[in-house]
Amino acid sequence: MDDKFTTFSPWTRKRWHAKVPDSRPTRILGVVAGALLASIGLELFLMPHGIIVGGMTGVSALLAFYTEMRLGLFLFLLNMPIFMLQRWKLNSSFSSLSILGLLVLSLGSFLLHPLPALTSNPIPAALVGGLSLGFGVGLAVRFGGALDASGRLFDWLRSRSPLPTEAMIWLFNCLIFITAIWLIGFEQATHSVIAYIFVFESIKLTLSGIRLHVTVQIRSRRSDDIQQAIALYLNRDSSNVNQTADEPATLHYRCHRWEMPRLKSIVKDCDPDSEISIKS
Repeated sequence: MDDKFTTFSPWTRKRWHAKVPDSRPTRILGVVAGALLASIGLELFLMPHGIIVGGMTGVSALLAFYTEMRLGLFLFLLNMPIFMLQRWKLNSSFSSLSILGLLVLSLGSFLLHPLPALTSNPIPAALVGGLSLGFGVGLAVRFGGALDASGRLFDWLRSRSPLPTEAMIWLFNCLIFITAIWLIGFEQATHSVIAYIFVFESIKLTLSGIRLHVTVQIRSRRSDDIQQAIALYLNRDSSNVNQTADEPATLHYRCHRWEMPRLKSIVKDCDPDSEISIKS
């Protein structure tokens, strides 16, 4: 799996190959549920404490703080034009689901804005709000839509810029957090980074699912030493591709995610030049 992250981007779904249900009513319900969950995270946890995140959602939050206007208004105004301008390049189903998700997100933000925050402590607000927003965005993406148009914008800019999409998004989000330090203060910006990390992880978890075991591929010219060490310390046997004179051997192991750091350490101790990759 490619772990490069593009926050709130429909492009994320393509990179992680999320399985999207075929039933259109199911897709609609999934996108609507994701948008409502995201609006809860924004209005009941993050915004009351001056906590922002990345993408167009982060820009909308900064504008809402600066102008003291509603977040839902900026969510709609910043995202809708990009969805509409890019509509001719997108799948019609994806476009309609994305617009639906954006409308529900904006409306949900308007309706929830008058309610008080569910916690007075900014740290739990960053954690719970980040999880709620991330799971909401991931749910919408998994069911074939999107709640933020920044990914589409950077996909369009990629053909006109020497920078890859990931680099542009990283710079864009860094600029958002630097601006947040100036507008809302260093403490809130720190809480925003915490929330961003939880958004990142919850989106990734929503799209990829919970896999406790992975298949690890190891390429090394010292495969015998590696097999003996892993059998001794982890009690794991491998299936391997026979080594040739010109090519290193390829070993495959099935192990728990929590064993990965130890497995990598064992392999690198045996052969610092080995190549380790996670297949699933």
